Amino acid sequence: MTVPTIVAVVPAAGIGARMQANKPKQYLTIGKYTILEHTLLALKAHPAVSRIVVALNPDDTYFHQLSIHNAPWLTTVEGGDSRAVSVNNALAALNEDEWALVHDAARPCISQQDLDTLIGHIQKADFNGGILATPVRDTMKRAKSDSAPAVIAHTESRDNLWHALTPQLFRAGELRRALNAALAAGADITDEASAMEFAGKDVLLIDGNPANIKVTRPADLPLATFYLQQGEQQ
Repeated sequence: MTVPTIVAVVPAAGIGARMQANKPKQYLTIGKYTILEHTLLALKAHPAVSRIVVALNPDDTYFHQLSIHNAPWLTTVEGGDSRAVSVNNALAALNEDEWALVHDAARPCISQQDLDTLIGHIQKADFNGGILATPVRDTMKRAKSDSAPAVIAHTESRDNLWHALTPQLFRAGELRRALNAALAAGADITDEASAMEFAGKDVLLIDGNPANIKVTRPADLPLATFYLQQGEQQ
């Protein structure tokens, strides 16, 4: 199977409250670039990515201050009040048969090797799409639902458990139909794979680099800085 045009889709409408910053986390700076710029430049650096569509909060006042805001390979759309809505809005800018490479705005450490692996697997495999993920290595605990502070209810088996990462790669038309059906049904859609699962599709799990972290809390920022610096030295 050959892969036609690949378009990166980046939902960036969130405010990142857990980061405890004075601006959305994607606009915090690492070195000379914001987290969002690191992410977009890493995606655009891959030769298979033709362009990028970014879903922004309608009240965003930061994006147009970025040096790349008017890059010819970049399109912006209005995001929604959830990730699924933002991604769905972005998919409207894609053709049905294009592939949507959906990636978190706050995952700036995505490697070119992981992009190669993800795209390469989709070209060869008979699946509806695939995601980068890492097998769960730590002991997993389930907390009691009514306890504050959290108290352990029991230990979960980590057999066959994976941490879902991004990018997640699906045909734009199929993903849009899956998202629309899931949203209409009120399903809990936390990533694109969960929409495809809701539609009964098989999704490939592709072992990715654990350095592909999502910057969510203050402690993540120095770690992301370290990984980015290591990448620059390679």
